[in-house]
Amino acid sequence: MSGQTSGSYTIILRMELEPNVAFIQIANAIHEKGGEIVAVDIVNRSKQKTIRDITVSVSNRETEAELIENVRNVPGIKIVNISDRTFLMHLGGKLEVRSKVPIKNRDDLSHVYTPGVARVCMALHEDPSKAYSLTIKRNTVAVVSDGTAVLGLGDIGPIAAMPVMEGKAMLFKEMADIDSFPICLDTKDTEEIIRIVKSIAPAFGGINLEDISSPRCFEIEERLKKELDIPVFHDDQHGTAVVMLAGLINALKIVNKQISDIKVVFSGVGAAGVACTKMLIAAGVKHIVGATRSVGIINRNATYENPMLQWYAENTNPDNVTGTLSDAMQGADVFIGLSGPGVITVDDLKKMAKDPIVFAMANPTPEILPEIAEPYVRVMATGRSDYPNQLNNVLCFPGIFRGALDCQATIINEEMKLAAAYAIASIVEDAELNEQYIIPSVFNNRVVEVVRRKVIQAAVDTGVARKVPHEFA
Repeated sequence: MSGQTSGSYTIILRMELEPNVAFIQIANAIHEKGGEIVAVDIVNRSKQKTIRDITVSVSNRETEAELIENVRNVPGIKIVNISDRTFLMHLGGKLEVRSKVPIKNRDDLSHVYTPGVARVCMALHEDPSKAYSLTIKRNTVAVVSDGTAVLGLGDIGPIAAMPVMEGKAMLFKEMADIDSFPICLDTKDTEEIIRIVKSIAPAFGGINLEDISSPRCFEIEERLKKELDIPVFHDDQHGTAVVMLAGLINALKIVNKQISDIKVVFSGVGAAGVACTKMLIAAGVKHIVGATRSVGIINRNATYENPMLQWYAENTNPDNVTGTLSDAMQGADVFIGLSGPGVITVDDLKKMAKDPIVFAMANPTPEILPEIAEPYVRVMATGRSDYPNQLNNVLCFPGIFRGALDCQATIINEEMKLAAAYAIASIVEDAELNEQYIIPSVFNNRVVEVVRRKVIQAAVDTGVARKVPHEFA
């Protein structure tokens, strides 16, 4: 939706105004360039001048530059300072560490540090499992990235990835009261990343891998899952898959189709695409076809250097069809996009089966815009917050880790992920369910607790929980 304003581009203009400047002149200069005035605050006023802060929402950086220049050209105005609200929220970082126990005197110090702490250290030396009761391990997750696949930005490196990882840690805390810390690694070497994560693992109850490029992310996660005894979860893969399945469960209720009967077409078979495919297979989908722009439909007539594409060829496309993505759309009940903008058209939608479901999840621009697709689809979902049915990983990872930590799970297995998907779907009750509401809001405060309970139960049932919380005993 080009031209739409977004909170990501909110700026504050501090300006010095001469007495003869009418506010309508400022407002016109802002609106002419597509800006939207959010707030106006008077900082100081005298007979000679007035200083005002005007908060403005703009659509993009180009619009921002044009808007500022347009305001500068209004006679009697001097722009004193320009602040970007997003940057202001990142000043000094978005996280801090706080002590849970006050240190007010020598006696307090002797308990939390030397000499008293030595007794606790020896207790852990004799029984390392007590780390879950005597250290931060019980409630701490490492958010680990090498900065090679950040959002829609790509390989921007570990320093540039830090704001995203800090944001992820904030969401853990705000949504599920989990303490987490961003760890951005200055290496792309698979073996080194595995070694580093294994080395820091004693301090954490779980590892959240984030924004690591494909196909390295597959090996890193699989190796760490085998070599560590704490949950390792690559959210770009599995968080996406869990939320996608949750949305599909409810969308299928609307169109009255069974999950075992549908044909699903994927555009994009990277980390998220492969994980979503595996999740659908685990949920009972039998007919999946995947395609990419570069190789077309993945089929068994070809041999692929990428091991995940080869896995895809061997485990999907039961009719072994060939051709392009457009060819794959013939008779499809569901389209799931994890690729990029503009990969399907209205003509492709017309090829789909009755009551088609379209999950165009590419961000920031989906595979086809909802306003274009709406006349031709029954249920539409995207990854964006400015359309209905946002498929957002925030619905998954806080609750799934909360559950895994609370039962001290050794792994997050397929059963736990399926349980999380059905839990998320269950938040939307049948009486509420409609084409515009198949998935709960990320701010629905029931989500984390419902997901937590279902994940713990699945962990207990599959024997991966080291602790059974009292409510499940």
